[in-house]
Amino acid sequence: MSESSIDSLTKAEAQTLIQQLRPQLKAWGEAYYSKDAPKVEDAVYDQKYAQLVAIEAKFPELVTPDSPTQNVGGTISTDFSKVNHDIPMLSLGDVFSKEELADFVEHITENEANTYNCELKIDGLAISLRYEAGELVQGSTRGNGQIGEDITANLKTIPSIPTKLTRPLTIEVRGECYMPKQSFIELNAKRDAEGKPVFANPRNAAAGSLRQLDTAVTKERKLSTFMYNVADYEPLTARTQSDMLVELAELGFTTNSSFEVAHNMAEIDDYVDRYTGQRDDLAYGIDGIVVKVNSLPVQRAMGATVKVPRWAIAYKFPPEEAETVVREIEWTVGRTGVVTPTAIMDPVQLAGTTVARASLHNPDYLIDKDIRLGDTVMLHKAGDIIPEISNVVASKRPVDSEAYPIPTQCPSCGATLVHLDDEVALRCINPRCPAQLAEQMTHFASRNAMNIDGLGPRIITQLFDHHFVSDVADLYGLTFEQLVTLDKFGEKSANNLLNALDNSRNNSLERLLFGLGIRHVGNKAARLIAAQFQTMSAVMAASQTEIAAIDSVGDTIADSLVTYFSNDGAKQLITELAERGVNMTYTSGSAAAPADGFFNGKRVVLTGKLTTMTRQDATEWLLAQGAAVTGSVSKKTDLVIAGTDAGSKLTKAQQLEIPVWDEARFATEMTNRTEDGGNA
Repeated sequence: MSESSIDSLTKAEAQTLIQQLRPQLKAWGEAYYSKDAPKVEDAVYDQKYAQLVAIEAKFPELVTPDSPTQNVGGTISTDFSKVNHDIPMLSLGDVFSKEELADFVEHITENEANTYNCELKIDGLAISLRYEAGELVQGSTRGNGQIGEDITANLKTIPSIPTKLTRPLTIEVRGECYMPKQSFIELNAKRDAEGKPVFANPRNAAAGSLRQLDTAVTKERKLSTFMYNVADYEPLTARTQSDMLVELAELGFTTNSSFEVAHNMAEIDDYVDRYTGQRDDLAYGIDGIVVKVNSLPVQRAMGATVKVPRWAIAYKFPPEEAETVVREIEWTVGRTGVVTPTAIMDPVQLAGTTVARASLHNPDYLIDKDIRLGDTVMLHKAGDIIPEISNVVASKRPVDSEAYPIPTQCPSCGATLVHLDDEVALRCINPRCPAQLAEQMTHFASRNAMNIDGLGPRIITQLFDHHFVSDVADLYGLTFEQLVTLDKFGEKSANNLLNALDNSRNNSLERLLFGLGIRHVGNKAARLIAAQFQTMSAVMAASQTEIAAIDSVGDTIADSLVTYFSNDGAKQLITELAERGVNMTYTSGSAAAPADGFFNGKRVVLTGKLTTMTRQDATEWLLAQGAAVTGSVSKKTDLVIAGTDAGSKLTKAQQLEIPVWDEARFATEMTNRTEDGGNA
């Protein structure tokens, strides 16, 4: 809707439009800010929001406190404690053209501000860090501006956030937490391979990572930060925005060094143009330029509205899109059996690169977008990184167009595909599927699975290339004569691998169960299942209800296990492994533990980083003592063993008054009990 159209509205027409726009914007905002799963592109939201702002400006009597224009975006999750922001965390006002930016600067100039600080608008999640005497005491999200979420434990896992400042200041520092482009690509590739929904852009990936209840998940997401503001500048010596950024860096924070002081609109224009051209080359995502009054006292004097500061504005980059035609949809099989569709399109230039392919992620995505062969589509780069189809241009759809059929057979092996209840992905569960075998074999040989020393990806690739193996059972039929024909594989290497294979035949059942790579069945679940049923035949015959009844296993793992063993290929594989002499019974665990041993029957949680042993070694030792090693702290937990950098689990244990041992005490107890034969 144009400005002239809004100017011609009657009050009744404006009221009708407002009643349409507000709930729509609220729903989109909820999906974006609270669920980290946007339903529309940023440009679509911005356009509708700008319409609402313009209508309310013409009819101010229609403005209500619950309007999206009167509230900072975001809600507060009930999973985290609430944090009251004594000084509100406001969002920025937006402009979408240089003309609007010039109007803002002209208005500010009338208020005697003579310099401006230009900064990159980082595409991330706003955070606040509170320090007392230089020590980090609390970190939080912006939330609704007045109340945020306490995510201190998660923020402490981010290397760029200092836990101690270089000076003992009591101060609240604000900035942006973001996910670097490379981390975003790696995370989405991993989630895609696992059949999980991918994140729409780095901003939502960062937000979803910060809202994890498990700090270990946040840590592995490789987040970073840029800090750019303080709630109150009095503790600092700086009195300009530019000097503040320098001082924050001296205190130990990571600040973005691309800021520049500008004296007029021409210099601001130059900054905008320069970084509009460079944005694709940056290691992090930006979605605009922020222009701020440089003087901190003038900022304070100018103040803010209920939602935005009057002394700053965000110039939003226009969306870059290209029109192209979908010529084919290609289906590929990933390591875990996930079958993913990819659109093959006429090549187009987009954000500095030639694009001819775009992931369609999963069948639900393809159906929701209603993408068909021959469709003209609008293409953009999600987070300026990954090519993605925005929408179909329905007016250009061929008259004979038909909905694209979702495949029912694996494109690699022809097996029937399954659509498991807990995921959106199509999946091939045939353990003999050629597209999956090499990666599955690498997992099968890994340390926590069958622990076949010397059998890595390079050797496995050669075994397949020479047609020596077609599945993991064939590993146990390898001969010395075959192995010495491999590249850089002499007599000693061949004998070592044969010995490692022979030793792995005797592994306890849980290692084999984990090594099969069954969806959701990790090494902990495999051990619990093996301990319960004792033999592979009993596991294969178990019902979903019987498996789900095992403590800490549940329906998801049970469904996956039953589905796997219902496949004829899986049954045949187990038969071949047994014929090759691979053990099919449970031979480790609490059976050997002394009945009166200290750990026998106790629930133990490991948290933090261990320095004298690996987490796996500690877990295996505890299990051998008869303990149950669990991943979360509850009232049923008997003991928590805390290494360095222990986070929320340690805090919860202290709140519940559960005994906590440090690593030194645990190591001593291990030594004592080993010397005493397990009894103490």
